[in-house]
Amino acid sequence: MDERDAAAVERFRELLRIPTVSHADETLIDEGPFDAFVAALPRLYPRTHAALEREIVDGHSLLYRWAGADAADPLVLMAHLDVVPVVSDEWEHGPFDAEIVGDGAEAAIHARGAIDDKGALVAILEAVEQLVADGYTPARDVYLSFGHNEETAGGGARAIVAALTARGVRPGLVLDEGGAVVEGAVPGVHAPTAMVGVAERGVMTVLLTARENGGHASTPPAFPATARLARAISRIHRRPFPVRIAPPVRALFATVAPHADPPYRWVFGNLGLTGPLLARVFPRLGAEMNALVRTTAVVTELAGAPGENVLATTARASVNIRLLTGDTVASAAARIRRIVADPAVEVEVRHGSDPSPVSPWRGEPWRRLATAVAAALPAPGGAQIITAPYIQLGASDSRWFTAISDHVYRFTPFHLTRAERDALHSHNERIRVAVWLRGIGFYRALITAS
Repeated sequence: MDERDAAAVERFRELLRIPTVSHADETLIDEGPFDAFVAALPRLYPRTHAALEREIVDGHSLLYRWAGADAADPLVLMAHLDVVPVVSDEWEHGPFDAEIVGDGAEAAIHARGAIDDKGALVAILEAVEQLVADGYTPARDVYLSFGHNEETAGGGARAIVAALTARGVRPGLVLDEGGAVVEGAVPGVHAPTAMVGVAERGVMTVLLTARENGGHASTPPAFPATARLARAISRIHRRPFPVRIAPPVRALFATVAPHADPPYRWVFGNLGLTGPLLARVFPRLGAEMNALVRTTAVVTELAGAPGENVLATTARASVNIRLLTGDTVASAAARIRRIVADPAVEVEVRHGSDPSPVSPWRGEPWRRLATAVAAALPAPGGAQIITAPYIQLGASDSRWFTAISDHVYRFTPFHLTRAERDALHSHNERIRVAVWLRGIGFYRALITAS
């Protein structure tokens, strides 16, 4: 590692040590770390802050503008500075110590936010700082959009979009967190694949509520509210949403088909024949494959009586639903009501947003992404790297940008193992140093290609 890379790693570790933790209950948020994070950036990236315009939006979100030779069709690079809460006792290394563990190519920084999403945020700043130092002027305006509450409300990103809308800014390409460079994510495909989200699933929460008169648990009614609620939950679990292959998933299989082992090569290359069977098989291949081919619904919260010897007057369950492209909040709510089939169980949509529009996986913006991947993220051993579209399974701040751009993509330029992906929002989140440094090169390549 040369001196420049070593300095970049130390700046990354300093920002990882700032515990910018978001909470759904905003009264629990400590704003001090957010203040510290925002204040640290001009000191760590002085050239960037001298060359770019910066404004603070909605409290702690940040919007930068790097003026280019042309203001039309700007590039927007997105990330977020907030992280999810931690249970420190579950971590092998302190979640905010940013300790480097291991040696050589396997040396990794362990910290909350290492991947989600300070890894991308700091890599973007490093790329811009280097290019400014080189005297580079972008061909088109470049905006950096860093939200402060992506993990909860996403209000910062919405406020940034509102500001850009008022100024008449219509980005030619928007890139936010999303898929990564992975191996083995698609059965039969061993080549490293850059999974670029061209759409993301919608998200909604449905509240199921069953009520009764209550009383002492020693004299329960024949069918208490908790049993009625349990029956409703069981019905939802036993009758999942139907499977189907949405257009972006169809495009994913078509893209990887030439690189797949037999018989997958034929199966993926002939979806007109094999699609219905494939859609039925994929849910058996794991949670990610299941989520690619159907809307998912899972109960995440339960509430009942306030005491163990008290009948619940109200029994509630929260159902988290992730909508596959083609489904809507309205259609999913109607299906849940049909499945529950009990007028005594109230079905209330607490909040929801439909799936995002689908961005094209052809054309100049897509070619810019694929070119940057090929230039900066070489596959191990010289293997060919595939850039493929897919549906992002989780939600991101990028969904707000679909109101002002037709080319919104979701890709984090890091080569991640299955174990590293599993650590997101869990304990022992980490990123290999060499992988993170290559991500800086990707953002440089994308900016200079714009």
